[in-house]
Amino acid sequence: MGIFDKILGKKNPEKQIGTYKEFWDWFLTKEKTFFEVVKNREHIEEQFFDIMAPELSKINDGYYFLAGMCNENTAELIITVEGDVKKMIFAEELVAAAPEIENWKFTALKPETNIENVGIRMNECEFTKDNIYFYSNEIEGYPDEIDLAFVYENLTEENKGSATTGICIFLDNFLGELNFATQIDTFSIIGKNEAEKELVPIEKLKEFLLWREREFTEKYKDLQTLENEDQFSLLEATLENGMPLMATVNASLLKYDAKASYPWISVLKISYDGSNNNGFPEEKDYNTMNIIEDYAAEILTPENGHLYIGRETADSCKSIYFASKDFRQPSKVFDQIIKDNPQYKISLEIYKDKYWQSFEHYNVN
Repeated sequence: MGIFDKILGKKNPEKQIGTYKEFWDWFLTKEKTFFEVVKNREHIEEQFFDIMAPELSKINDGYYFLAGMCNENTAELIITVEGDVKKMIFAEELVAAAPEIENWKFTALKPETNIENVGIRMNECEFTKDNIYFYSNEIEGYPDEIDLAFVYENLTEENKGSATTGICIFLDNFLGELNFATQIDTFSIIGKNEAEKELVPIEKLKEFLLWREREFTEKYKDLQTLENEDQFSLLEATLENGMPLMATVNASLLKYDAKASYPWISVLKISYDGSNNNGFPEEKDYNTMNIIEDYAAEILTPENGHLYIGRETADSCKSIYFASKDFRQPSKVFDQIIKDNPQYKISLEIYKDKYWQSFEHYNVN
């Protein structure tokens, strides 16, 4: 594919939530016009981007898209979420629901690219396979953690911000959106003078990550479903602002010695009015949030690859925690909860934490 164009799927405040089928039925009525616009690259923003974006936003917030020609007769539409893990399942589902349309190819998430075709230029900095290297750091006590140092030979104090952005874009194109977001746990950007190990050419990165993935899979492949009886601990504390905190955590899980096999942490935060109850919910909110929590726990079960870690309530906010083998089902379950409960301000965060360091402050693991 040649040079792509992209646009953020702008939010339409008066949108009606649509279905994948409704979107593709609509796309079928426009596809011939869109094909000519993409092929000819004339008025592409007005006649393609500005028309597509509102329709995509009717399905879900957070969609972006790229369009370009694969060859003279085939246009490609890539649905991307710009690396937002909690939105990836919706891009995948949308493309999976796409009909076969002559002259069109549909792709979920930005695909990996041959490194020979990856070159980024930003603020007078150039990022290519010839000036980026990497090496892996071993973290004591965390053997499964993939922590990488990316070495940019032209790094200076003045261009460090641009270099960080440029290398992230380079990796997003080289590895592909899904792999870049999920295969690396932590990384840093350094200059050659800061390197502490032998530099590895960046073109070997895919091979290294595949090797680490195979090693990880082999290590945990025979792991049995947890059968220990849950043992919950009630914890009380005081926040810095003086407000009380109450948490209920599964103490038996926090002692689990194979946490890395459930590396994806989901945090659902529900805000409520606790101003008249020392930061805690009134009875109506308390009961409603318990129903929400029970619903999530009924679906996100150990049999489906999920572990309920516990909850924390303080200062007009309740946080619910799960650990999962994969991020896709929690993304869907919690997204639906958010849509079904507009009376609350609810946020969702999904991130990778192989050793559940997020919960170390409970001092029970």
